[in-house]
Amino acid sequence: MKNLFKISVFIFFSAQAFAPTARAQSEKMDQKLVSKLEEAMKGFRGNAGIYVKHLKNNRIASVNSDSVFPTASMVKIPIMVGIFEKIRQGGLKFDQVLTYRDSLKYDDGVVGSFKDSTKIPMPKVIHLMISESDNTGSLWLQALAGGGEAINQWLETNGFENTRVNSRTPNRKQAQATYGWGQTTPKEMAKLMLMIREGKVISPDVSERMYRYLGMQFWDGEALSQIPSNVKTSAKSGAVNQAKSEVVMVHAPHGDYVFCITTKNQLDQRWERSNEGYELIRKVSEIIWNHFEPKSRWKPVKDYEKWWF
Repeated sequence: MKNLFKISVFIFFSAQAFAPTARAQSEKMDQKLVSKLEEAMKGFRGNAGIYVKHLKNNRIASVNSDSVFPTASMVKIPIMVGIFEKIRQGGLKFDQVLTYRDSLKYDDGVVGSFKDSTKIPMPKVIHLMISESDNTGSLWLQALAGGGEAINQWLETNGFENTRVNSRTPNRKQAQATYGWGQTTPKEMAKLMLMIREGKVISPDVSERMYRYLGMQFWDGEALSQIPSNVKTSAKSGAVNQAKSEVVMVHAPHGDYVFCITTKNQLDQRWERSNEGYELIRKVSEIIWNHFEPKSRWKPVKDYEKWWF
């Protein structure tokens, strides 16, 4: 009986040592950050939503984070997931060589500029989709993944209630008319980015490969421009006439954080750097960086705006 008692005590205290506490498990709303974000959104002529999570402190900030917004090109993250899921199932091979056909052309991006019968390895098409946000390549990959239906099935199975591919997807015409190519919430898109970072999408090795793709961004003039260049980030942005968006993972000195900002119904539809949506994204990114890194003296260098396309 004495040995049994000792074993029971050991098991109890071992479980207590390794079990996460209720405090660690629960997310804490960062009201100061929420107030800063709400202040930044005042006067914005449209709708906006923001979700922020600091991983180390489990602090979150949320403004309209469960509202549905257009993904614009952020939809290319679920498409990338769909491609790797198809590879897992054996329907594709990562290193297979694809043949481009003129019938695939959507616009004059990189892939859409290829000559008919051009050969290109699939990893390069994935890179162009994520880094350059190439539309022709993205639609090509969406079809290879099994179409929007297959991608949406993975999203639904993995707990994403609102994130969906709409374009070229059966029974999604009404959603496409409202949201365009894809739809999501700031919270769900941040969740998907975090799942990839933590190795929880398909498998750790697949997540690692996808996360490296997300770390190579040509379009880095908005949220990323407000984060020091020597800080590791992974991101995907999106833009259409009435909506701008970006999801970013930041490996900051005092702890990683993820955030997503989305807009819709913008009155300002100019394709210029001074567009209100772009300005809001930059402002929000700056606020979040300074909030979590209050002792940082970093600021964008003078005239940096001249070198963003």
